Amino acid sequence: MTLAERIEQYYQHLVEWAHGLYHGMIEHPAYELIEKEAEDIDDAFLLACFPDAFGIPSPIAYYTAELLPHLTEEFAGWERRLWDRESLLERKGQQYHF
Repeated sequence: MTLAERIEQYYQHLVEWAHGLYHGMIEHPAYELIEKEAEDIDDAFLLACFPDAFGIPSPIAYYTAELLPHLTEEFAGWERRLWDRESLLERKGQQYHF
């Protein structure tokens, strides 16, 4: 095996690996599902911390208010996303193609 053949073989292996990485991170359909699930978990956490933003009384609001300075960047986007989002049943139904 010559040096040029070994380089070509290594290059082909590298291209195949890079395509697999790109496919797994961006192209694969599961990527969107994972992204939606992570967003749902994040939304549930913020809703548990700040239910007063949606008129749900919370006995622990005093303690979760301490988290607000750490989550201010996410809070405005989260609140807008929850007001604009369709119902939770519709969103979960999209995942399972109901």
